[in-house]
Amino acid sequence: MNNGVQFLSVRLVMFFSLLIASMIHPGNALAFKVYIFTDMEGCSGVTGSGQISGTRAEEGKRLMAEDMNACIAGCYAAGATEVVVRDGHGGGTNVNVKLIDPRAKLVRGSTPGVRFKDLDGAEALILLGYHAMALTPGGVLAHSYSSASIQGMWLNGREVGEIGVDAAIAAEHKIPVVMVSGDDKVAAEARAWIPGVITCETKKGTGPQSAVLVPVEEAHKLIKQKTEQALSRRKEIKLIEVKYPATLRWDYLPKGSLRTHNPAFKPVDNPRRVEKTGDSVEKLLVGK
Repeated sequence: MNNGVQFLSVRLVMFFSLLIASMIHPGNALAFKVYIFTDMEGCSGVTGSGQISGTRAEEGKRLMAEDMNACIAGCYAAGATEVVVRDGHGGGTNVNVKLIDPRAKLVRGSTPGVRFKDLDGAEALILLGYHAMALTPGGVLAHSYSSASIQGMWLNGREVGEIGVDAAIAAEHKIPVVMVSGDDKVAAEARAWIPGVITCETKKGTGPQSAVLVPVEEAHKLIKQKTEQALSRRKEIKLIEVKYPATLRWDYLPKGSLRTHNPAFKPVDNPRRVEKTGDSVEKLLVGK
């Protein structure tokens, strides 16, 4: 081998070695982390409260885990090198840990003062299995954080649900919400709050306890596909803009009221109103 060919061979080996190292090195621009916050009401196949806390709760938990795995698969297919998935429904101890894709880190249980535990360092946030805000016509299991105690919420005078508040919190961490899954009502709400966001409709809401479902296996394929699409556009989707100091307002229901996703629920004329103003939406929500 002459000196020129040998030199070229060495340079090629060095180039490919550096390329491979750059792809696996966690600090490289090609490496990126994704955070998935998962609620249950908007998950594929979920249509009623019996799957959330009633006689069919185990079914709801399994469906939640399956949506998580479809989203995790989409993240890795898109090139993610780290995925954190948060069990975000209720007390955060819903899914069977043995059913979750082991490539992802699962966050379970309460995280006092923090909405998205281990979010920092992520390039994108996915809101998986979400529901529309309280009193949304036709929204499946629609509510705003608590179906038992909150009739409505407003952020800086604009009616808001969990999509808008969580997108505002993510923006405080400089992380965009790139994809939202759930029914058609939550998809519309997400697009109204987050321009350019990718939405994934796994059902069409026909009432607080009913929906027309995308077949579950098809819904999982759709979640994976939409996750890949969203992550490919993660640098294009902007943070939502919130004016500070921010004001968050709650209209609380009297004790013993029907849940807002109960078909028999009627809005209360004079709910107890609480309003807070501060320099962080996250602090206003969870008292960080």
